Amino acid sequence: MTAYDLFLAPFADYGFMRRALVACLCLALGSGPIGVFLMLRRMSLMGDAMSHAVLPGAAIGYLVAGSLSLTAMGLGGLIAGLSVALLSGAVSRMTVLQEDASFASFYLASLALGVLIVSLRGSNIDLLHVLFGTILAIDAPALYLIGAITSLTLVILAFIYRPLVAECFDPGFLRAVGGRGPVYHVLFLLLVVLNLVASFQALGTLMAVGLMMLPAAIAQLWSRSLAVMMAIAAASAAASGYLGLIASYHLELASGPTIIMTAALLYGFSILFAPSGLARRFFPRPHLKG
Repeated sequence: MTAYDLFLAPFADYGFMRRALVACLCLALGSGPIGVFLMLRRMSLMGDAMSHAVLPGAAIGYLVAGSLSLTAMGLGGLIAGLSVALLSGAVSRMTVLQEDASFASFYLASLALGVLIVSLRGSNIDLLHVLFGTILAIDAPALYLIGAITSLTLVILAFIYRPLVAECFDPGFLRAVGGRGPVYHVLFLLLVVLNLVASFQALGTLMAVGLMMLPAAIAQLWSRSLAVMMAIAAASAAASGYLGLIASYHLELASGPTIIMTAALLYGFSILFAPSGLARRFFPRPHLKG
């Protein structure tokens, strides 16, 4: 098998592989930087909760469309995810519950409701598609939706970058200068939900957060500069998508889980060999003495 057959032929020969690769690259550009901010804000598990919160809307979209229409399911997931985010924030402000507790409560209810909706009208195959994604079934409308979400994410991130960084590291200063921190927090949650909906198109509700958090963790192990971390996160997510599709094609594996496992392997490599990894800790470089 030549290098062309191994690395390029699947995308040259099959349109569904090209669409899946473009979807992965779009997800990498949007979800990677968002994951870095989630990690800096200590909201990693909240992102996982919100990824499951889109399931009821996606299930309703599935029922309305009458088939596995990724566009209908994505729009339904967007409405459901935003509703859960807003309701969780309202409950945490009006009760003694912290925001993470209210998110966890709503996400568990949403996950159960979504599974019930799909199981009432669909088959086990349909449920597996909803939970684990159908990246090789990405059609042109779904690809346009993913691309639009990525473009919108990059534009809004560029617009709110500085206040978002200030809120991550010194929210007290942002409040003192009248920086309207809650507004940027809501905008950031909107970006999280939008990118989870885009990831849901490809990876399903159970693994939609995978291309957010694993590349962000990889980036944090390799750099301490925020701009470099965002670039590393996007690059590692793109590499995971490409290598995962290649591996799933040649080994005849499910594409979505293979992409996430590829990201997990890169994460394991980074744990061992990154500047902040175990190799540097247990085998430090000798200090030169003058």
